[in-house]
Amino acid sequence: MTAPDARNGSVQGGPALTERQEARRRRILHASAQLASRGGFDAVQMREVAESSQVALGTLYRYFPSKVHLLVATMQDQLQHMHTTVRKRPPAGESSAERVAETLMRAFRALQREPHLADAMVRALTFADRSVSPEVDQVSRQTTAIILDAMELDDPTPAQLSAVRVIEHTWHSALITWLSGRASIAQVKIDIETVCRLIELTTPDRD
Repeated sequence: MTAPDARNGSVQGGPALTERQEARRRRILHASAQLASRGGFDAVQMREVAESSQVALGTLYRYFPSKVHLLVATMQDQLQHMHTTVRKRPPAGESSAERVAETLMRAFRALQREPHLADAMVRALTFADRSVSPEVDQVSRQTTAIILDAMELDDPTPAQLSAVRVIEHTWHSALITWLSGRASIAQVKIDIETVCRLIELTTPDRD
């Protein structure tokens, strides 16, 4: 499975970025992640992001019209990094379900190490309206690519894609309940392992 590469994006639906524009976008995303890591959602102020990334405030708004756009794009960027890491060190489980569960728990633990950043990104996803649909779709596609890579699957059936969507929903829900203090890490692990069993139920020719 080839992951969707959103690194070379565009400025609000425009043409692909030049190398210089991409470098600027990377600085913006880095500044966003740094500020969120220190103080969560409220710490990400557009003026401070502009100053930290050394871009004009107007330029920042051309790339990301709001803080929600920026933080959702930051989540996609973090998932891209996670995907790269997983590809370098693939999960070791024997079954697809075991590999996906291991991969998602590794991603969860990475977010666990940066709880303020995780909370900021999840809050942005929660606040996102239709104007943020392209960025939200990129997050979903990136998560799907991570799961399909762990499944070692290039051509999923409709049933398998349906299972992947349910797994994604459960993973995001588990992240929200953990961030709100309503679920322990142990419970998150149980929920992830349980939902990943759907993979085996949707695998063709199981017998």
